[in-house]
Amino acid sequence: MPHLTSTTAGTTSTGLRTALGIPGYAHPLVAPAQWAELARPGTPLNWVVLNVAGGPGSRPDPHCLEAAGRLRGTGVRVLGHLDLTHGARAFGDLLSDAHRHLDWYRVDGFLLDRCPTDRTALPEVRRAVTTLRAISDTAHMVLGHGCHPYPGYAEHADQLVTFSGAWSDYRWSQVAEWTADYPPDRFCHFVHSVPRGHLEEALRIARWQGAATIYFTDRTDRRGRADPWETMPGYWDEIVSRIGTGVSE
Repeated sequence: MPHLTSTTAGTTSTGLRTALGIPGYAHPLVAPAQWAELARPGTPLNWVVLNVAGGPGSRPDPHCLEAAGRLRGTGVRVLGHLDLTHGARAFGDLLSDAHRHLDWYRVDGFLLDRCPTDRTALPEVRRAVTTLRAISDTAHMVLGHGCHPYPGYAEHADQLVTFSGAWSDYRWSQVAEWTADYPPDRFCHFVHSVPRGHLEEALRIARWQGAATIYFTDRTDRRGRADPWETMPGYWDEIVSRIGTGVSE
């Protein structure tokens, strides 16, 4: 059942304020205004994912380097996107992409997207995380499961994405009981197709389920034909205001 707390939408039971995690906007040349908006001082950001071309791309991109540098200048973590392809990705390829992210864009950590969830895959994911920490000892590590994984994964990353999907599923979702053993800053929720009128309800669900890093958008995936995370939600100013002040009206 949901992890219930008695605090307002912008805070948690530990006094930790909710913040935004950005799964990855379109290239800065395609969405320059959105990347500029992310760098605005005071925006309640935990981190922003840099996804050049399904990862770091094949060569350094000066536009991405500039966008990442602007964010770091405001104190925001920039995470490199690494695709685990549900455990099918070759370890050497993953490590090569990580080095490119570090060398070219000086990222502060990684989002390991499409991370496996089952117990049998845990040793290989643990190996990946341990190796990434060895090449960047201050790296912030986020495992992008998209649903609740085997509990052991929580011991090997800074954060887990335990929901990624549509509002129609999120509004009826249930949190795994084992998550109550960890603070809310361990969990992230990404929800698309959230209507403006249900934004407060979505924030309430995240609070009840104990997720302190969120990203809600009214953009849709067009039944799997579009990336709902590429563009800013139409109610960006509203969600920034609600989270930034810790107020739910």
